[in-house]
Amino acid sequence: MAGRFVPRPTRTTTRGGDMDGPGGGPALLDLRLTLGPLRRGPYDPTFRVTGDGEIWRATRTPEGPGTLRVRAVDGTEAEADTYGPGAAWLDAHLPALLGAEDDPTAFVPRHRLVLAAHRRRPGLRLTRTGLVLESLIPTVLEQKVTTTEAYGSWRDLVRRYGEPAPGPAPEGMYVMPDARTWARIPSWEWHRANVDDKRAATIVRAARVAPRLEEAARMDPPAARARLELIPGIGPWTSAETVQRSNGAPDEVTTGDLHLPGIIGWALARDRTADDAAMLELLAPYAGQRHRAARLILLSGHTPPRRAPRFAPNDITRI
Repeated sequence: MAGRFVPRPTRTTTRGGDMDGPGGGPALLDLRLTLGPLRRGPYDPTFRVTGDGEIWRATRTPEGPGTLRVRAVDGTEAEADTYGPGAAWLDAHLPALLGAEDDPTAFVPRHRLVLAAHRRRPGLRLTRTGLVLESLIPTVLEQKVTTTEAYGSWRDLVRRYGEPAPGPAPEGMYVMPDARTWARIPSWEWHRANVDDKRAATIVRAARVAPRLEEAARMDPPAARARLELIPGIGPWTSAETVQRSNGAPDEVTTGDLHLPGIIGWALARDRTADDAAMLELLAPYAGQRHRAARLILLSGHTPPRRAPRFAPNDITRI
């Protein structure tokens, strides 16, 4: 199947530049910024960016595995092709995936740094996948480990237990396993993938109630997070990171993160020691859009200077 998506104009694009306002021309759409949060590392087998700028995404829909190929048209529209049993579902949900349900005009920058980041990225939209488990599982894998470890575990498990992406997808792309398969992965295979017992048990528990968790994609973000946090091992950090993607939630800011409070504190108040409470206070002027504000701050690149070496990845496979 094939489809085309045209984004709504934003306040940024209507203010000037080479784009017109409502009724006068299309708004910008940056596919890489919009879909980037769905990529789990440079070698994610479910996500690929080709040399000509096309984005390929392999996913498991309620109707089965599917592959999406999407490309920008003049920076203002997107054309897409979908393949596999899940093609119709992907086609129907393409607008939401590319930010049709996001309203960037509700965002008003309150800090000079945020304003600059907002103006530099008028094509940013918040994606809404409508799928919970595919965001929840790699987020659980990222709990209390380095991203390098988590990305490696996700890559190994998807390649080992998933299936090749349908359609003419680039070589090496896979659809993640279904919930039943996740729940049946033996303990020694989790260990082999460098996943400790606690994270593995959390994923297994979630997979066993996957239909109930997938209902959260149709809930308001706070209710969706509450549903996810009923699972032992899923707390505020994991639920926020998941719902930001599955529900396109502009206000669900991540708490409990090792680095984010310091980054927000440094960018907005030159306070590298900020904790969650201080971060939330700084983001209070963006109520309703706190996640978007945090995302723009991260994209600005204004991070505090390092005072300690990076954490070294652990490898439990040798134990």
